[in-house]
Amino acid sequence: MKKYTFTEKKDTRSGFGAGLTELGRTNDKVVALCADLVGSLKMDQFIKENPERFFQVGIAEANMMGIAAGLSIGGKIPFTGTFANFSTSRVYDQVRQSIAYSGKNVKICASHAGLTLGEDGATHQTLEDIGMMKMLPGMVVINPCDYNQTKAATLAIAEHEGPVYLRFGRPAVPVFTPEDQQFEIGKAIRFTEGSDVTIIATGHLVWESLQAAEKLNEEGISAEVINIHTIKPLDEAAILESVRKTGCVVTAEEHNVLGGLGESVARTLAKNHPVPQEFVAVDDKFGESGTPAQLMEKYKLNDQAVQAAAKKVLLRK
Repeated sequence: MKKYTFTEKKDTRSGFGAGLTELGRTNDKVVALCADLVGSLKMDQFIKENPERFFQVGIAEANMMGIAAGLSIGGKIPFTGTFANFSTSRVYDQVRQSIAYSGKNVKICASHAGLTLGEDGATHQTLEDIGMMKMLPGMVVINPCDYNQTKAATLAIAEHEGPVYLRFGRPAVPVFTPEDQQFEIGKAIRFTEGSDVTIIATGHLVWESLQAAEKLNEEGISAEVINIHTIKPLDEAAILESVRKTGCVVTAEEHNVLGGLGESVARTLAKNHPVPQEFVAVDDKFGESGTPAQLMEKYKLNDQAVQAAAKKVLLRK
């Protein structure tokens, strides 16, 4: 099987910052808004180069969404920036009514998603945001896996007409996808080919799934790993092609087991090709304070959890 390696680690939020900076130089319709978290969202360079195209809203996230909707009416492409929790739960009414309902061309860019926000704890972590956002009609939901893919996704969503939720994280993680990649919204990427079990992962769990696949291969288990960076629209064709070959599937995500990628995959399978499925996700709980590594281990969101799920689902074939 193909083995993936990395030479450095970078946080995915820096990939967003790099993409936004490039958009500032190439697309004069792009504007940025932030709710008092410029440093955390890595917006500094964009602001330095385009001060007239940046709006510091302060700790007023609901107002930020309304302002972004208004700017889109004037032909701008607004990118809003705050933590994932504050990009969804705190402003859901404004996102639904002012952005999604009328299909406004707003890009909701959400950092510090999932458990790996770490020491800030449960009130700042979010494990339900994918479910909330994918339920909004017309909302595209993207969750890239590393720095390079996050940068590519940031560039791609500027070309997409309509609302987008772009989710990324705080910790430094391996950079293992190509620097020059072209990001295609709604198109899954098969990282490894396998015949025994399909592993469908998103975000930080993609790297963990690749590590799990290597260890499974050493035990004679052939695992196919698919990166679902776009949870909505979901690449159902890629999922079905794989599971028709392997006959079982594991889904892996840094999100509540309810409402996330796993349930979207399960729905696809139930409608088209039912097979055994195991879920690697948080078991309907809030998070807590701790380092990212500690939390990923406690909540079973690492390569060992993916391996265990793969072995369990194989017994159900």
